[in-house]
Amino acid sequence: MRYLLLLLCTLSPLSFAASFDCAKAKTPDEKVICTNPKLNDLDVEMNVKYHFLRGLFAMGLSGKMYDDQKEWLRQRQQCKANISCLKESYRQRISQLDTLYNSIDKPI
Repeated sequence: MRYLLLLLCTLSPLSFAASFDCAKAKTPDEKVICTNPKLNDLDVEMNVKYHFLRGLFAMGLSGKMYDDQKEWLRQRQQCKANISCLKESYRQRISQLDTLYNSIDKPI
């Protein structure tokens, strides 16, 4: 998973951009993510992992992942511009996605 993320970030011209349009950032959490390189990196990592995993599953689990992501975004907004809170929120979400990936039966 980490190798895939590294490859995607290396190949992507947007590797240093948040997963959303910073020009349209309205909420305090979005604004601080766009201005803080560490948060920006965490946002990109989480987004790549989320979309990669969502593409692996059928509609049922994919739909649940979508709902979980929307709930996580609502929780992230509660951090407002608190960088420590946002970092912890991303770390928790990335950990959840890593756990989901690690639970997948792999052919090798």
